[in-house]
Amino acid sequence: MSGPILPGQTVGVLGSGQLGRMFAIAARRMGYRVHTLSPDSDTPTGQVADVEVSAAYDDLDAVRRFAQSVDVVTFEFENVLSATAAAAAEWVPVRPSGEVLHITQHRLREKTFLASKGFPVTPFAHVLNADELRAALDKFGCPAVLKTAGWGYDGKGQVKIASHDQAASAWQQLNGSEAVLEAFVDFEQECSVVAARGVDGAVVDFGVVTNRHANHILDVTIAPGLVSPKVASEAIAIAHAVLETLDVVGVLCVEFFVSRDQRLMINELAPRPHNSGHFSFDASVTSQFEQQLRAICGLPLGSTELLRPAAMANLLGDGWSQGEPDWAAACALPNVKLHLYGKAEARPGRKMGHLTALADTPQAAEQMVVEARRRAFRL
Repeated sequence: MSGPILPGQTVGVLGSGQLGRMFAIAARRMGYRVHTLSPDSDTPTGQVADVEVSAAYDDLDAVRRFAQSVDVVTFEFENVLSATAAAAAEWVPVRPSGEVLHITQHRLREKTFLASKGFPVTPFAHVLNADELRAALDKFGCPAVLKTAGWGYDGKGQVKIASHDQAASAWQQLNGSEAVLEAFVDFEQECSVVAARGVDGAVVDFGVVTNRHANHILDVTIAPGLVSPKVASEAIAIAHAVLETLDVVGVLCVEFFVSRDQRLMINELAPRPHNSGHFSFDASVTSQFEQQLRAICGLPLGSTELLRPAAMANLLGDGWSQGEPDWAAACALPNVKLHLYGKAEARPGRKMGHLTALADTPQAAEQMVVEARRRAFRL
């Protein structure tokens, strides 16, 4: 298809979680129709989309019918089969492409690709059995982190190995899956860059943000990030280069470790809006979700100017242990914004929503958003 996909036309989303929900809100605000496909129904995305299709991702006939009802297809998480993207691409553009999806949904392919292009990554080894794991541990030493080669997120599918005698049990925990062993990085902090690339090759970014994790799940993001100007400049340059090298059309997040001697190493890529970019919904001229829409539809990219320092705190299902949280208490802080994702059941570790706080400094925003969450969860 030549020319931009304009308001009034229809965007298709593979996946139906909170990322698709916020994307659909941005798209509908600009006058687009939104269709979503996933195996589930009454989903976070489906609740705000025009059409919700319930079908398995490997039901390629259903995917083809879905693609024929829209003008462009994107995805809101990367654990969609490459064959699904290929089936949709028979009818309409898929952005980012199925090739980007294929690389980034598999840790080994992703790390091999990045290393082959000269990007800084943590030392890693491909592991197919317990003997290869022991040999890799001899090379890297302990501690190290063993991860499944594909289909992992939020700390799922990974085991930290503190000593060589834990190798056998670690391998058993992954059920003999193809794996990647990564050398342990004694990092100072984790940060990320969310960036977008348009059909015309233009690239914009939301700057560097600092990420704090708890139990391998993102807990708080601070914008702008608490990094040196040198680290910020290098991280942004690397992120732009990754988007250009992958030929991304859409949004991509590059997650980094920052070592204690201020070196950057790419931890992983996410070829869609990212949890660490949620602050942009409230704090940026153009959110990451609107930016994804603009990119895949061939529109000019919007300004990523940060209107005020901000911080985002995830709301996990654990906070519902005492019943429905006290949202009035959180919202009593006037510079705090509440986002809930419409998920029916709160489970430990499940992302149910997030809070964003705006303040005069990033440190003050972090303190405010953590306090708002404390009040909501009655801690």
